[in-house]
Amino acid sequence: MSQTVPPPRAGAALLLSAFVVATCGLVYELLAGTLASYLLGDSVTQFSTVIGTYLFAMGIGSWCSRYVRRDELAVFVRVEILVAVIGGSSAALLFLLFDRVADFRLPLYGIVLAIGTLVGLEIPLLMRILKDRLEFGDLVSRVLTFDYIGALAASLLFPLLLVPKLGLIRTGFLFGLFNVAVAIALILRLPGRRLRGELAVAIAVALALLAGFLWSERLQQTAEIAAYGDPIVYAASTPYQRIVITKRRDDLRLFLSGNLQFSSRDEYRYHEALVHPALSRVAALRDVLVLGGGDGLAVREILKYPGVRSVTLVDLDPAMIALFRNSAMLSTLNAHAFSSPKVHVVNADAFRWLRDNRRSFDAAIVDFPDPTNFSLGKLYTVSLYRELARALSPGAVVSVQSTSPLVAPQAFWTVATTMEAAGFTTRGYHVYVPSFGEWGFVLAGLGALPAAGPLPAGLRFLDPTTERLAFAFPRDMARRPVSVNRLDNQVLVRRFEEEWAKVEG
Repeated sequence: MSQTVPPPRAGAALLLSAFVVATCGLVYELLAGTLASYLLGDSVTQFSTVIGTYLFAMGIGSWCSRYVRRDELAVFVRVEILVAVIGGSSAALLFLLFDRVADFRLPLYGIVLAIGTLVGLEIPLLMRILKDRLEFGDLVSRVLTFDYIGALAASLLFPLLLVPKLGLIRTGFLFGLFNVAVAIALILRLPGRRLRGELAVAIAVALALLAGFLWSERLQQTAEIAAYGDPIVYAASTPYQRIVITKRRDDLRLFLSGNLQFSSRDEYRYHEALVHPALSRVAALRDVLVLGGGDGLAVREILKYPGVRSVTLVDLDPAMIALFRNSAMLSTLNAHAFSSPKVHVVNADAFRWLRDNRRSFDAAIVDFPDPTNFSLGKLYTVSLYRELARALSPGAVVSVQSTSPLVAPQAFWTVATTMEAAGFTTRGYHVYVPSFGEWGFVLAGLGALPAAGPLPAGLRFLDPTTERLAFAFPRDMARRPVSVNRLDNQVLVRRFEEEWAKVEG
């Protein structure tokens, strides 16, 4: 059995490579988990199974390292190049394959297994390569210290910097470049002309990854065109979400992180149903609060009430507001709502903003995205609804979009039950929106809900008869016992995922 002893100059590079191995490996795992949640839904299950598969694969790699009996340094370099190729291109490959394979989970978990196995192989190889340069205790301490620091760096950089600034595909290519850079650095530190073939391959891989990094936006657009079906007229990543707008003939569609938010052909049904059952019940309507609704379409409906003197819209993403304020086709859709002097926009997390708020409002429209993850699920908790109650004037009425009572009745009624736990009186109602199907809302107040008042002129869908019928639920959507959604249980997210998975899976 031959013994691989690194030259003196390679020792530091090998220790540093432990940091790169852990950082890149965890980033690839997070990319796979995020893409699985993004493309398949069911974020809790997908993330859990991706992480479990990755750790299992690392165990396989560690076990396989026992069969490497010579040229450990050469094997390590080759593994780094393989990780760079598979991990660096993983996000792009998964995006491109999503609509082209019968079962997307096969390539997803195949890539996770491959990366995990290779990463699991690297750390034992590093220890064996360095064992003649360091005492055993010092060796384990140094390698694992660099490994754990790398994992921490990845876990912090991924959500705070990498995804918001670079996006998923570009992040994958960048970390593939880090892996291949380690391989090239180690080859160049070897004496003589060893591993010349590996050096040529590593340089070719680096050039391919660099090209992918530079062209990542075009790759993402290609993947999105296949996924969405309709021509994409706008696509951008913000620190909070991926915004995509498609257009086919007269139909504009907004997608946030892959989820449809509206179709211009029937959004009026949704927004009239969201806004007017609440506002028509307020006798003295002056100040209105909107949580979410960065497209301005709910604000458009609110401004149909001449007595409204101010609308405060709280939305996390300033890019959404800018887009729907400055784009001619989108500002036309919301009737230039953001140009009204009555409208004041606050870019902040609604949960934190409500805690700091000292104003009172006569009505509130809550138009958050569906609770597809825990970050969104917190916006449907009893804690938020208690803060919302504190922001309301006597006699105020609230309307909350609450997903489909037909597809996800438990999730729908969880919203009502949770609002009641915060002190609200509630009534559920539903309308048919062709783009979404049967869709539900919860009307709420801090006392008895007033009778419906007159609706503003010019509505295309809602009238007194339609509104009255909206409060009637057939048996398959009828109320059922459910738990309260709290910050410490997030039961709504689990119910939402379980019920929608039956339809989408």
